[in-house]
Amino acid sequence: MPSSYVIGTHFEDLIKRQIASGRYSSASEVIRDALRLFEEQEELRAVRIEQLRRQINEGKNSGPGTLAADVFNRLETKYSRLEKES
Repeated sequence: MPSSYVIGTHFEDLIKRQIASGRYSSASEVIRDALRLFEEQEELRAVRIEQLRRQINEGKNSGPGTLAADVFNRLETKYSRLEKES
């Protein structure tokens, strides 16, 4: 069953240019190809979001963090001691 959508003149012109270029033989082909690309992007986005969620959970489960100031203080103490020893 055919559907009808209003996509605006910008996309209508784009479809016409694609057909005129010979790359596609109909507006339906252009739309199907565009929707396939959209679907691929959505699948990739879902994979990326899942990876980020996993990484966030790994970070949360890795234990308490250390403040940068504490790390720098330890390094300053260590290198001051090494400097005095040499």
